[in-house]
Amino acid sequence: MERAVPLDDDPIPFITLPNWVKAAGRCGFNIEPVFEELGITTDLLNLETATIERPKLERAMERCVALAQHGHFPFVLGDTFDFDYLPDLETFLSTSPNLRAALRVFDWVRELVNPMLDLRLREHSDGASIVLHFSVVEDPPTPWFSETTFATVVKFGRRLLGEQAPMLGLRFRHRAPEHAAAYQDFFRLPVQFSAAEYALDVDRAVLDAPLPGAYEALHAQARQRIERRLRALPKQQRLVAVIERSFARHPALLGLGIQAMADEIGLHPRTLQRRLAEENTHFADLQTQVRQRLARRYLEDPNTHIDQVSEWLGFSDRRSFTRAFSRWTGMTPSAYRRQR
Repeated sequence: MERAVPLDDDPIPFITLPNWVKAAGRCGFNIEPVFEELGITTDLLNLETATIERPKLERAMERCVALAQHGHFPFVLGDTFDFDYLPDLETFLSTSPNLRAALRVFDWVRELVNPMLDLRLREHSDGASIVLHFSVVEDPPTPWFSETTFATVVKFGRRLLGEQAPMLGLRFRHRAPEHAAAYQDFFRLPVQFSAAEYALDVDRAVLDAPLPGAYEALHAQARQRIERRLRALPKQQRLVAVIERSFARHPALLGLGIQAMADEIGLHPRTLQRRLAEENTHFADLQTQVRQRLARRYLEDPNTHIDQVSEWLGFSDRRSFTRAFSRWTGMTPSAYRRQR
């Protein structure tokens, strides 16, 4: 079966190259020698297909952090990020009717910008959280990529909601770094280190509050253009990614058959089966794979009841979920949670 998520040595898109150049200039150094030293190709003429190996990306970040004379490079990189080269994403964001609709962009960013990042909305009784998972590794070796990601998320959140946006705080899994004092100054939010997850906490009510830039017609057109762009991507693994994204967005589909997924993504079931076969996988295998991954992720949250996890994953009852999880991992969901 082909992989639906990249491994450590798989190349990832490097469409953000111009942002790195801009951030380096703002931090007071020239990034060209860094790229030359690491053998990173810079080709703006073919930016949409540019890729970089993850180890090179990490080394580039390390060099940029060391060279920065003004500001902390990951913060600046996140703050300078824009969709200049993906204007349809920018239009979709700025014309969204509410924040909940705008968060759809996270799905597309994973496919078009950086497949390592998995940003998901999780609602709970006390509020809501935008939770960051790194899909390639359990934790990145440094705090830099989580710093960059949340610098971008907070920036766009304030752009949509205003400077007084009801953001409640940030939580990071890594320990407080040497530059911990800079977090408060940069984010202007309460920050917690050594937390259970990477997350931006927000007021739940803000998710459905109307946004002043809402423009229904342009919003729909931007979505159509983005989906057209996705359809133009290389076929290898692309359909698998679309199905995984649909499962993640609508977990109820996990308990339904191929007809429901075909309806969701606009394909005839036979076409869906044929195209999955071209990618050397089957719908049932993919369904099980996603269920396993989401089950582990949901169980990492101690506030989520196992019955709720079972329901989210489309099982008829908790007993069915327990049997399946035991078959996958050799332990019950409760035992898995106790060892975390």
